[in-house]
Amino acid sequence: MQPDFSVAVGAGTLRGSVRADAAFPHRWTDEGVAAEVQFTGAHLLHVSVAACVLNDLYREAARLGVHLDGVRVTADGGFDTDTWRSTGIAYDVTIESNADEEAVWDLVRVVDQVAEIPRALRAGATVRHAG
Repeated sequence: MQPDFSVAVGAGTLRGSVRADAAFPHRWTDEGVAAEVQFTGAHLLHVSVAACVLNDLYREAARLGVHLDGVRVTADGGFDTDTWRSTGIAYDVTIESNADEEAVWDLVRVVDQVAEIPRALRAGATVRHAG
């Protein structure tokens, strides 16, 4: 059986849908962001994707004039446990908004292209010990 490396982050009206293992202040929401995450490298990699997507949804929504009441992003993926190479990361987005559905899905598509952490992972990154 594969280990479960799923994570979730939530803000606004969907903040309460996430078990708050960690909470962070957030530029675009008064209550901040709740993160449901275990403290392992695999979980932290996945939460970096989820958190980046959530943050960029709020950033791009403000730019595009789309009001967001709440956002929840989940991320999950597997690893080859012999090498700890990621087998890929998938994320899903739930949005509560009074904006029309097309505007919300346009926002999601924009964020999928501009979110920095997913872009960096897709491009590949060199990681090295600096010492």
